[in-house]
Amino acid sequence: MTIPAPRILVIEDETPIRRFLRVSIVGQGYALVEAETGQKGVRLAAAQPPDLIILDLGLPDMDGMEVIRQIREWSTVPILVLSARGREPDKVAALDAGADDYLTKPFGVGELLARLRVALRRGTGNPNEAGEPVFSVQNLRVDQERRQVFLDGEETHLTPIEYRLLTTLIKYAGKVVTHRQLLKEVWGPNNVDATHYLRVYMGHLRHKIEADAARPKILLTEPGVGYRLACD
Repeated sequence: MTIPAPRILVIEDETPIRRFLRVSIVGQGYALVEAETGQKGVRLAAAQPPDLIILDLGLPDMDGMEVIRQIREWSTVPILVLSARGREPDKVAALDAGADDYLTKPFGVGELLARLRVALRRGTGNPNEAGEPVFSVQNLRVDQERRQVFLDGEETHLTPIEYRLLTTLIKYAGKVVTHRQLLKEVWGPNNVDATHYLRVYMGHLRHKIEADAARPKILLTEPGVGYRLACD
């Protein structure tokens, strides 16, 4: 029995970028569907549900933010935003609206494909996905049932806040989690502006988990937006 190729819906009005994505994505074994307007993209997403959506925010007929909001009313399909809007407020707004990840144009095809693979794993149910009792990435293993953290097989002690911060990132592994969302889930809704808490505890957590806290490989920073836990 042949497993069908994952279907990627690209909602992008610029023909050269659609052509570039077509060559890059189809060459990796994915099936591609294209829409040059937001309305067409929403219709295709409903009629032929894709495994992942790549979305430009600057569409000719409607803002990409509205596309995210409409699709999120009925679907949890992973959405990867690919946009020339590189300002921090634009990234945060898209992620808070329901996008799973955000790449700024110009982008590297290697990074695009890596983030696409991570989003697809989350969408189809990865064995290490949040909710599983044991999460593993690189030399880190977290047994959430026993509340134990191991590095290279050796147990590492975390404070309650550090553990809650780590498991919150695990819940969204591979996704960019905004500062505000992390603060709300770890410290509560009354502390969503206390970004200094987050910087301090992320620093503590990196010193305990990363081989080199100054060059993290697991707890990744998305500048000005938030953090992302590596999946591979």
